[in-house]
Amino acid sequence: MKQGEKIDLHLHTTVSDGTDSPEQIIVRVREAGIALFSVTDHDALKAGRIIPPLLAEGDPAFVTGAEFSCRDEEGKYHILGYGCDPEARPICRLVETVHSLRIRKVRTRLDVLKSQFGVDFPEEEQRRLFAMDNPGKPHIANLMVRYGYAKSRDQAFRDVLNRLRMKSEYLRPEQVIPAISESGGIPVLAHPCYGDGDQLILGEEMDGRIRRLTAFGLRGAEAFYSGFTPLLCGEILSLAAKYGLYITAGSDYHGSNKMVLLGDTGLEGETEWPEGLKRFLNDVNVIRK
Repeated sequence: MKQGEKIDLHLHTTVSDGTDSPEQIIVRVREAGIALFSVTDHDALKAGRIIPPLLAEGDPAFVTGAEFSCRDEEGKYHILGYGCDPEARPICRLVETVHSLRIRKVRTRLDVLKSQFGVDFPEEEQRRLFAMDNPGKPHIANLMVRYGYAKSRDQAFRDVLNRLRMKSEYLRPEQVIPAISESGGIPVLAHPCYGDGDQLILGEEMDGRIRRLTAFGLRGAEAFYSGFTPLLCGEILSLAAKYGLYITAGSDYHGSNKMVLLGDTGLEGETEWPEGLKRFLNDVNVIRK
């Protein structure tokens, strides 16, 4: 990779909660002039198996990826896993575990919606929901709009889904981070400033969070991210330098499900890429045709 080339290492497809299929995301990436991309679907590796055989000579380079939600007593984290072998047993076990947790969570959420809000969907819709690779709140919000329980996805989240109070099961960071490393990948903390909901993490709190995660084997931080101010980016870069971490850049593109443009990472304005990003691009497993 050369300074100035466009990269986007945080994209989602229909395998999780994006609106572009893995096949469509390749077209979008080509059109955007991106030289290196990674699909980091939530708790899923499927796109990492689908995309490499579809790449043609001259296409953008690709890095396998996934984004895992986890939590411990100190808070919630999103951990990106880059360059994993999608067939490696540790990462496959992790995906199987979190898929089971996700299905149980969706089932509980549907029960609570019915009992507390009178929201109920036809059996056929529920079967389709449970057959998805990665069902979750965005898919339920879409159903609520389709069946007239909400006028928009935003309303479904604001007035109902985000008000649900239910016990949830989560992976822990000490499960996720080693599994990524043992599968040949690099574990990276996604959007480090963002915690649970609207929580903004800064200063000593962010330092403590990164220090705790590096003890489990965290090796990188997403310093360039759509929506980050220069101040937030600078704080993450400073902590990455302090702890010797890799740096990554991603938009968190979800297609039409989020108002985020493909390739909007904040990196394009940088006259010189940070050393942590150069090291990451040199060390991560990249698939080229």
